[in-house]
Amino acid sequence: MSGHIFFKERWFGFDDGTYAGCRLLEILSRSSDPSAVLNALPTSYSTPELNVSCEEGEPHRLTAQLQALAETTFSAPAQISTIDGLRVDWPDGFGLIRASNTTPVLVLRFEGHTSEAMHRIETDMLALLERVKPGAQVGGAAH
Repeated sequence: MSGHIFFKERWFGFDDGTYAGCRLLEILSRSSDPSAVLNALPTSYSTPELNVSCEEGEPHRLTAQLQALAETTFSAPAQISTIDGLRVDWPDGFGLIRASNTTPVLVLRFEGHTSEAMHRIETDMLALLERVKPGAQVGGAAH
């Protein structure tokens, strides 16, 4: 779920953009300097949602292959999660490759605390993708 925020506290436990906005306004209203609250948040750098077009059924097969390779490719301090695709977390960012549940594409996201970290993570994750889908064409999401 790219950009979705789920609330269980004082809500029904599902994602709701309007409610997320209202909760943010509630937090900001408690401060005499709302800009200071926002400025105190850490800066991060992220790619837009990226897609790799695949044949029908291919994304889940590729995801399984990526998950299998990740354990021998990435070492500490990287932390690997295979709950929904492949997510690799580093102290300075993360990379995510997962199968879309609605279209035959792989969905990719990369984020870092610095631009350099984001690019390093993207490069490492794309190198892994190249091993299971040589020549994969990475493009922007068709939203």
